[in-house]
Amino acid sequence: MNKISVVTGTRAEYGLLSNLIKLISADKNFNLQLIVTGSHLTKKHGNTIKEIQKDKIHISERISILKNSDSPMDILSATSNAIVKIGSSLKKFSPEAIIILGDRFEILGAAISAQFLRIPIIHFHGGERTEGLIDEAIRHSITKMSALHFVANEIYKKRVIQLGENKKNIFNVGGMGIDVIKKTTLLKKEKLEKELKLVFYKKIFVITFHPVTLENNSSELQFSNLLKVLNSYKDVSLIFTSPNSDMNNRIIFKLITKFMKKNPNASFHESLGRKKYYSLLKLCDLVIGNSSSGIIEVPYFRKPTINIGDRQNGRLKSSSIIDCKTSKKSLQDSIKLALSKKFLDKCQKNTNYYGTGGASLKSFNIIKKRINNLTVKKPFNDIDFNI
Repeated sequence: MNKISVVTGTRAEYGLLSNLIKLISADKNFNLQLIVTGSHLTKKHGNTIKEIQKDKIHISERISILKNSDSPMDILSATSNAIVKIGSSLKKFSPEAIIILGDRFEILGAAISAQFLRIPIIHFHGGERTEGLIDEAIRHSITKMSALHFVANEIYKKRVIQLGENKKNIFNVGGMGIDVIKKTTLLKKEKLEKELKLVFYKKIFVITFHPVTLENNSSELQFSNLLKVLNSYKDVSLIFTSPNSDMNNRIIFKLITKFMKKNPNASFHESLGRKKYYSLLKLCDLVIGNSSSGIIEVPYFRKPTINIGDRQNGRLKSSSIIDCKTSKKSLQDSIKLALSKKFLDKCQKNTNYYGTGGASLKSFNIIKKRINNLTVKKPFNDIDFNI
């Protein structure tokens, strides 16, 4: 029996991996070791470990790494905790491989610990670009430590090759999120209103804004500008979801709380969970913010996304996405464009660059074939530069 450890630190990344995790858990040839850490274990972010428990997946280890504050030194400390604590679990479990997704600091900690313990890494969603984030460097660093790569697009595959990886170990399976959407039974409007304890206005905006980690003090300015613009939309349900646990996330929480006191049409939800979140995406009129979900998942529902600032610069984007500057004028113009009939018609014809589904099963079948032949030793594959 092959032992595989999976590390998850956030609601979003668990959601993307959930179908693959279930496939591994159900297969008698595998022993799944699920390590839960990061914001899954914090009340501020909705104790999203509950979502894993609802899926009836056995949790092998709970590892607390976050502090109550969010300064750069606190995030550095959390990363250090992740290296040591996850490393201790991996040493105890002694898996044949570790599965991780994405580019967050807790995932970097897991990758470093696996590298030092000589445990092969299977990495998902490498090769992507997010130039406005520290995640950009983290993602490419994890790629260099990984033995097997599953990417969401052929362009991302070429970028992983560009990083010196052997193309025989890189598989374009599409985005993991489409599988999750397709397997989720969505709630109808009345049921969703009851679940959220809301009565929707005629229009619905979903807002997810995360900290901008490569710029000093810009998160507060950018988000404040957005709130000033949204303040004029009194006849719209403004539904805020929680920012992630990156540096300076506290200011976003505070601004949302202050905004809601003056705007009864606004509500905040620590964690919607997959079913409610995707149901909301299907019903809403517009998604606003700087989250990867607006780039990867929202286009599936053919709804407009307003992508604010540089946080997601570099990602492949569907025609339903409006890149928006952080000024009030740009935000106002972008919302007006997004709600226009011409743009809404355009959304119905958009192309999603993250596949049509099936990524989880494709990946699982490849992992089954390759699990016993993975190694941490690998050459750097040079591109022919014709020098």
